[in-house]
Amino acid sequence: MGEPTGIAVEVTEGIARVRLDRPEAANALHGPMWSGLRDAMHELDADPSARVVVISGNGRHFCSGIDVAMLGGLKETASDPSPGHGAEKLRRTILDLQDCLTAVERCRKPVLAAVHGVCLGAGLDLAVACDLRYATADASFVLKEVDMGLAADVGVLQRLPRIVGEGVAREMAYTCRPVSGTEAQQLRLVNGVFDDADALEQGVTALATELAAKSPLALRGTKHAITYARDHSIADGLDQIATWNSGALVSADLQEAVTAFLEKRPGVYRD
Repeated sequence: MGEPTGIAVEVTEGIARVRLDRPEAANALHGPMWSGLRDAMHELDADPSARVVVISGNGRHFCSGIDVAMLGGLKETASDPSPGHGAEKLRRTILDLQDCLTAVERCRKPVLAAVHGVCLGAGLDLAVACDLRYATADASFVLKEVDMGLAADVGVLQRLPRIVGEGVAREMAYTCRPVSGTEAQQLRLVNGVFDDADALEQGVTALATELAAKSPLALRGTKHAITYARDHSIADGLDQIATWNSGALVSADLQEAVTAFLEKRPGVYRD
């Protein structure tokens, strides 16, 4: 798989590692990284050898948010003799940036975020688009946009309240205060905390290895059902999973899972 600018991708033993690779800028997301992340997630979604995805950042930080120069360039995007035409162009740009991060959520495979250092602004938008989040104790999560004079617009205000609750999300958004990895676990923003970056790498790798050994079809169905249920009524969610399992229950994975259980061995599943 080719590596887009600023995004490094490697697939080994079922685990796809997607690393934000602009450490000299604290992995600030510039134009090529946004589209590169989307391209990487599309490719991994279609790659049967990738069973689990881990997103992390190279260098000292996970992600320091949108590149400031790119943020300034948005003014040029909206520049037009007709304010309405300029506003429409800016809206299309925002929708495209949203889609780059939603590509993480759309990926059928479980996506884990391994956060160390700063996770600020758009970095937090990226983290909450993942299925699971893990962090070092001294990581710093900051919803920074209000202090920059704008409302966050690429997903965190929509996803964060579903994770930590509305009150906590409002406080983080209004105050822009940093939340440590330790506090983030207390707020249920992250699923687990590790002492340092090395321990984080080892812990997330161990979990990813465990997930990669499970039925990919079952994991894909489970991810889709949870995401679908989040955005629909209980009745809609029940109908969706009934439709899914009307086909998936007859898969070879179910037979293999039962056989492996009876034979007291790990299951072996096709990609």
